[in-house]
Amino acid sequence: MATYGNLFELLAERFPGDRSRTALETASGRTYSYDALETWSGRFAAHLAALGVSPGERVLVMVDKSVEAVMLYLACLRAGFVYLPVNPAYQAGEVGYFIADAAPAAVVCRPEAYAMMRELAPKISVETLDARGGGSLVERSRALGDEFSPTAPGGDEPAAILYTSGTTGRPKGAVLSHANLASNALVLSRLWGFSESDVLLHALPIFHVHGLFVACHCALLSGARMLFLPRFEAAAVVRALVRATVFMGVPTYYARLLASAELSREASAGMRLFISGSAPLSEEAFRRFAGRTGHEILERYGMTETGMLTSNPLAGPRMPGSVGVALPGVRVRVADEADRPVAPGLVGQVQASGENVFRGYWKRPEADAEAFTADGFVRTGDLGRLDERGYLWLAGRARELIITGGLNVYPKEVELAIDRIEGVAESAVFGLPDPDFGEAVTAAVVRGADARTLCAEKILARLKGELANYKLPKRIVFVDELPRNAMGKVQKHLLAQRCTAAGSAAY
Repeated sequence: MATYGNLFELLAERFPGDRSRTALETASGRTYSYDALETWSGRFAAHLAALGVSPGERVLVMVDKSVEAVMLYLACLRAGFVYLPVNPAYQAGEVGYFIADAAPAAVVCRPEAYAMMRELAPKISVETLDARGGGSLVERSRALGDEFSPTAPGGDEPAAILYTSGTTGRPKGAVLSHANLASNALVLSRLWGFSESDVLLHALPIFHVHGLFVACHCALLSGARMLFLPRFEAAAVVRALVRATVFMGVPTYYARLLASAELSREASAGMRLFISGSAPLSEEAFRRFAGRTGHEILERYGMTETGMLTSNPLAGPRMPGSVGVALPGVRVRVADEADRPVAPGLVGQVQASGENVFRGYWKRPEADAEAFTADGFVRTGDLGRLDERGYLWLAGRARELIITGGLNVYPKEVELAIDRIEGVAESAVFGLPDPDFGEAVTAAVVRGADARTLCAEKILARLKGELANYKLPKRIVFVDELPRNAMGKVQKHLLAQRCTAAGSAAY
């Protein structure tokens, strides 16, 4: 087992020898060198320390995406503060819960949220940071010296706390150590072939594992350059592809790129890798994207509590619909309800272990007991199967398993069948309470642009030839779009709530 120190020190050791090289470039063309990352992370760390933040204490960060926000993250790593990113779209009730639960020693927020933060945290130091890289944090840190060399914690000490989405209850804070993040970052940057010559087109948010840890860590560990877009916009991404070599996105991004007439083999000729994660990528999107660009999207799989667990290979068969094989140093198994591994091909609960797996939730020992098996594997909450080659195929969330008439229905299987029907743009399958069957299989369907006449009867007629009767939706509803969270994951609980409120008639 490897020994990991402070994550910032690991990153800095791998910065280019010439630190005047560009680390990040904004959409406006402003560039920031690796030297600037080191200088400003030191200034921010010194300022937070002067405010009274000590190693091991939390810094809650609710800011818009900016290069300075990345520097702030590095500052927290460097000083041993625990970085706690929060979606800047959250409202007072949500943020108040995080403040009460995590008890941060300082807060950095968007200027627009300053008054709210002062009310929520009257005894805590509050600094501001805006999307342009201005604000009180920058102004008050500007005069500080460039050197900051504390004895920084590392290894198994906490580096970050990320709160899970909490769709089935109050969010839980997953505590990720320096070792968790370092082990995963080193494996991914090597496995995906990152080098100093790479240019990562970064259009993800940075309050989440995908944009902050997976994307930024891979680039920084390899001394690469990032083209740092403030948000995803299909037109801007297509224009920037000519200057990039790697792009990371969620399936929604790829759907929107495919809707762009400008996406072509010529536009992506200089690219070496497209990566997708955070939500399942459809087989149709995989094939359409390969046809349009000549590139097969590399799909991988992970979760907040573990970082990445599996990946399709960089060199080797990328299986559409599969999230690949276990990463080096990671063990992935599929188990039954008694945590016993099942045979290849059988669906069960996906479980994992490795140095990347978190040790537990913030102040939630009862949640820890539920999260881990007796032999130390984390229960991901996902259902899946492993094939004979070790490729993992997800079947949905365990809590989304539909039990109808005593029989198990895996939503992913029904969704794949529906999505293959001409005129269907996408679908989501979930269960609703039913007095006769216990749960009724329900499908929400988004019609394609030229499929106004597509109806429930046509969908059912097609499905009857592919699925057993008990798997057929007892209700099909048509929606303009599927509700998603910030990372593109479909929020099926919201669909269930809407369908319950609308009544029981199929339409």
